Amino acid sequence: MVIGATGQIGRAAVRALAQDGWEVTAASRGAARDESWPETVRTARLDREDDAALAALIGDGVDLVVDVVAYEVRHARQLTALADRIGSAVVISSAAIYEDDQGRSFLTQDEPDGHPRYPVPLPESYRTLPPGDAYGGRKVALERELLAAADTLPTTLLRAGAVHGLHCGSPRELFFVKRILDGRRTRILAFGGTSRFHPVSTHNLAELIRLAAARPGARVLNAADPTAPTVAEIGTAIDEVLGVRTETVLIPGEPPAPTVGNTPWSLAHPMVLDMSAAARELGYRPVREYEQTLPETVEQLRARVEGKDWREAFPRMAATYDPMGELFDYAAEDAWLATQHRKG
Repeated sequence: MVIGATGQIGRAAVRALAQDGWEVTAASRGAARDESWPETVRTARLDREDDAALAALIGDGVDLVVDVVAYEVRHARQLTALADRIGSAVVISSAAIYEDDQGRSFLTQDEPDGHPRYPVPLPESYRTLPPGDAYGGRKVALERELLAAADTLPTTLLRAGAVHGLHCGSPRELFFVKRILDGRRTRILAFGGTSRFHPVSTHNLAELIRLAAARPGARVLNAADPTAPTVAEIGTAIDEVLGVRTETVLIPGEPPAPTVGNTPWSLAHPMVLDMSAAARELGYRPVREYEQTLPETVEQLRARVEGKDWREAFPRMAATYDPMGELFDYAAEDAWLATQHRKG
């Protein structure tokens, strides 16, 4: 059973498992069906927060639960309470749980000297945040609860990087795609355009899920693409897909203003995930490069946003990344560019 089957990760996971011979129940709030799934996939309606509904859907038992929408310790306890009816689990965690040796993390980036410095590449053995109420802290609590139940419910936890692909509710690529569709031909990038926030395609996540399903165990693994392009390289790649050329203006350090030079990938120092453990334990080999997935992603973004209010098309992204109108503040960008021309 796949919980959260109609999200971007769930759709790909259902497809990969069904093609690998699993009898899959795709559980979601709307019990919808993706057109790419084989006809053998069964759909079921499920409110994840309803403990009784989850237990009823598990029924007499399943060999595997894939949970892509588990966010906190309560969700872990939902699964462990049903451990006698679940063979093994694969649960999506996040690379946002890491903190550096000075206690810096994604949570501290707005503080003075708050940008984390991680080893490159960053292994699963590196330190993590303490459990807490923020997103990363909740994921840590989730992980610890599931790992503590390893004897009764072997669970593979996948620490996903910057997820990308079709059907994304918060597509980082929209940062560049919308600018191009709006006729913007200058992009401003802080940190010299060198920010690297390791992406992971839903195709590669689905492959990791498929492999972990076939080799149950209690483990934590990073989940990432074979390469970690810089934000400048991502912008150039999207230009190529849309057939345009955009001038890139690089700022050596911090954004000069919150709405100028900042992107959904912007990090002062790189986060590049070590994927050697996944290769060693699961035999993982990535099935997609970042650039290979861009045409389908960009085309879907164009269809959803062109000529429309992007906030209505992507309400979750608007709430997450743009509560203050920061993503597409063209007036602030033009004002800053004008100051640079005067200086020049």
